[in-house]
Amino acid sequence: MEQQLTGKVTIVTGSAQGIGKAVALRLAHEGADLIVADINKEKAEQTAREIRAFDRRAMVYPINLANVEQIQPMVDKVVTEFGRIDILVNVAGVAQTKPFLEITQDDWDRVIDINLKATVFCIQSVGKQMIKQVPEEVKKAGKANRSYGKIVNFSSISGRHGRALQIAYAASKAAIISITQSAALALTPYNINVNAIAPSVVRTDMWEQIDKQYSRILDILPGRSMEEFIKRIPLKRAGSPEDMAAAVAFLCSSESDYITGQTLNVDGGFEMS
Repeated sequence: MEQQLTGKVTIVTGSAQGIGKAVALRLAHEGADLIVADINKEKAEQTAREIRAFDRRAMVYPINLANVEQIQPMVDKVVTEFGRIDILVNVAGVAQTKPFLEITQDDWDRVIDINLKATVFCIQSVGKQMIKQVPEEVKKAGKANRSYGKIVNFSSISGRHGRALQIAYAASKAAIISITQSAALALTPYNINVNAIAPSVVRTDMWEQIDKQYSRILDILPGRSMEEFIKRIPLKRAGSPEDMAAAVAFLCSSESDYITGQTLNVDGGFEMS
């Protein structure tokens, strides 16, 4: 099978574990070289070792994305080491399940800083670098028949509707949909595609945490909230990190060159709009 992304230099945030790790491994399988950007250096190193097993280059970059001042130095380091950036996948995020009337300013800031602000400024910093790589004739024309960069963000089906127990999380993920559209419009003159993925239930440590929080708040047995949610999914199963990674691989490939500003629900049919 032909590798779609051979030699593409790719940053995946939050790629030490969960969905981010699955995305990094899938893109490596497709031929990409990876920057594993995550606050957890030990787990990031393990991801990098698995990437190298595909005979691809991998660099670990420890970063606290809540501090946006760390983003540009990461981009500069990647360009120094790899010469360019072709793909950015913003997976890093945190979830929070808490009654609206109990949300504090610190709660709000933590979720918004990591889920939203970090995504915005990663897009900005990487987008500037991608623009530098675009041929002058393409810049002058404002159009081309191929893409000159791929950016994929992670929203959530929680961003499609309000959530009484996930105020900050749902707000951040709704904003990601809007940011994806705005960034896509801003970068279309350079033929840089910006899209997003909106998962539903995915069996990861994050969803285990969400389930425990729901269990405590609603006074139900652990696992019950996840089971009830899955019953409402038409395909009757939770998603896997690999399901999300497959969708990302498509949006990073040349087969999606005519797609931009879109948020793809990868949710077993839970949302159909």
